[in-house]
Amino acid sequence: MAESFKLYKLIILYMLNKVDFPLTNSQISEFILDQGYTTYFKLQQALSELLSSGFIREEATHSRTFYHLTEDGESTIRYFENDISPAIQSDIDTFLQKKHYELKNEVAVKADYYQLSTGEYSVRCQVFEKGLPLIDLTITAPTEAEAETISNNWAKKNQEVYAMVMAHLL
Repeated sequence: MAESFKLYKLIILYMLNKVDFPLTNSQISEFILDQGYTTYFKLQQALSELLSSGFIREEATHSRTFYHLTEDGESTIRYFENDISPAIQSDIDTFLQKKHYELKNEVAVKADYYQLSTGEYSVRCQVFEKGLPLIDLTITAPTEAEAETISNNWAKKNQEVYAMVMAHLL
């Protein structure tokens, strides 16, 4: 049991080490659960333990949680990488290669909101490219429902909004 739990943690660290961007909880879950390595609850426990031990850090928004590998996590996976079988490493590498663009695109678009002292909500919509913000737009919404709608629609319409802004500004 302890060995398999260690493996789940190493798989997560290995995945984060193989990409140059954070992965979401759902992206990590997609691979591990689809491969049948463990259950959702054990996966969440592994993520929690990696967080508390400082091997990964999380960036949470209202709708998603992003995981980043820390320096300690990077050192750990380098040391224990051979504890992951070549077959599992190959499965991870194949998953990441096949879905690289989709995974990277999904985490490049961020939107979150928070309540202002006036009672209104501030919605921050961002698109990142190569780790730098391509667009960083903050919008005020009168209600939380509208802030959530803006946040959710940003994922679907960010390219259209960016193109319109650039067309008007250039």
